[in-house]
Amino acid sequence: MDVTLQTRRLILRQPLPTDAPRLARMLNNFAISGKLSRVPYPYGEADAEWWLGTWRPDKPPAETGFTIDLPGEGLIGHVGFHLTNGEPQIGYWLAEPFWNRGFMTEATEAALDWYFEVTSAMHINSGLFAFNKASLAVQKKLGFTQIGTGTLHCLARHEDLRHIDTRLTRADWMARSGRTALKEAT
Repeated sequence: MDVTLQTRRLILRQPLPTDAPRLARMLNNFAISGKLSRVPYPYGEADAEWWLGTWRPDKPPAETGFTIDLPGEGLIGHVGFHLTNGEPQIGYWLAEPFWNRGFMTEATEAALDWYFEVTSAMHINSGLFAFNKASLAVQKKLGFTQIGTGTLHCLARHEDLRHIDTRLTRADWMARSGRTALKEAT
């Protein structure tokens, strides 16, 4: 879907072919790619161009992604949805220079608001490698709960790693911060 979201500090927009050079610079960092399952390392401009070529504005919500754009800076990360075994899933990453400033929580919260508003999905799944404490903290802030563990292959590390599977239900999301009362009042 061709959607743009705005938060207090960020613009979440559709990825563009012109993002390739900056995307490649940001993801060609093992501190990031080594925490993601589907991103190789090293990550070059050809990888970015290929990935950007897969995005179309006519994709359904469960396959929509948002480039995280910080005004005055440009692309600083990505948050997106995909289907895994028919289940909706959210994934995200943030460039290292922008860590520890609340950007990932802010962007993911906006994407989840949008997703639950435009779909009838009863839940959204996610997950993280067990060593990724920062991502776990983001998910806990947003109300995700652990639903299991397993192993998942990490392309950058070329190995299977312990993975924590998480889920956020629509009911938990709506109840968070009085969203249920807000929805019922309108």
